[in-house]
Amino acid sequence: MDIKIGDILSSVREASLQEEQRIQRAERTCLITRVEHFSAAHRLHNPSLSDEENRAIFGKCNHINGHGHNYTLETTLKGKIDPRTGMVMNLVDLKAAIHEAVMKPLDHRNIDQDVAYFKDNGVVSTTENLAVFIWEQLR
Repeated sequence: MDIKIGDILSSVREASLQEEQRIQRAERTCLITRVEHFSAAHRLHNPSLSDEENRAIFGKCNHINGHGHNYTLETTLKGKIDPRTGMVMNLVDLKAAIHEAVMKPLDHRNIDQDVAYFKDNGVVSTTENLAVFIWEQLR
């Protein structure tokens, strides 16, 4: 039996390339984003400040009857692509998680009166605090 060095090297290179491709597929990461929209009302008001201080800081957003916004929520996940499913996460599951954690408590609600995180803790319903609330809900 004749063994040719060139054939052996070619086989080793091919096996090495296949292994490298398998590892790359197993380690691929991806960002996936789900966009949702919700509407909610609020009033920017800090109960530890006087009415005058609240008006000076928050202006028209401190109106006694509050005001509403149409919010856009972009939820982005980064993760390894499961080589078995081809997904970072099933988007159906992500949609359900967002619905339960964000849409149910916030959509068509008065944030200050209907959401315990804000109501019970005296948290001012700024965009920043709303982002913190959503982050904590989705974790």
